[in-house]
Amino acid sequence: MPTPNNDPIPGTTMFDGAMAMKGYGLNKMCYSFNRADCRDEFLADEMAYCDKFGLTAAQKDAITRRHVLDLIANGGNIYYLAKFAGIFGLNVQDVGAQQSGMDLEDFKQMLVDHGK
Repeated sequence: MPTPNNDPIPGTTMFDGAMAMKGYGLNKMCYSFNRADCRDEFLADEMAYCDKFGLTAAQKDAITRRHVLDLIANGGNIYYLAKFAGIFGLNVQDVGAQQSGMDLEDFKQMLVDHGK
């Protein structure tokens, strides 16, 4: 959502129609991870699975590095990316820490402090 002066929110990747189109293959792939056989196929050969969905070089690089922020910047929708993160045992707090640039323990403490 734009700010009152129509500038994007600093540090925020807006998920709009253009980003949805950019990330279509990535999000479709992540949605496939609802099925155990698809998760197994991905883990057996990650790049072949990425190719099956037509991921770009930048998307494949972010997949390899497990870098959620770069996946978002390349059209990933956080709701679908959660399926990807779950394969590797990452939860919402892990992703939140990465998004904020904090380590996990500092991020968890920030949540506790903010809730007081």
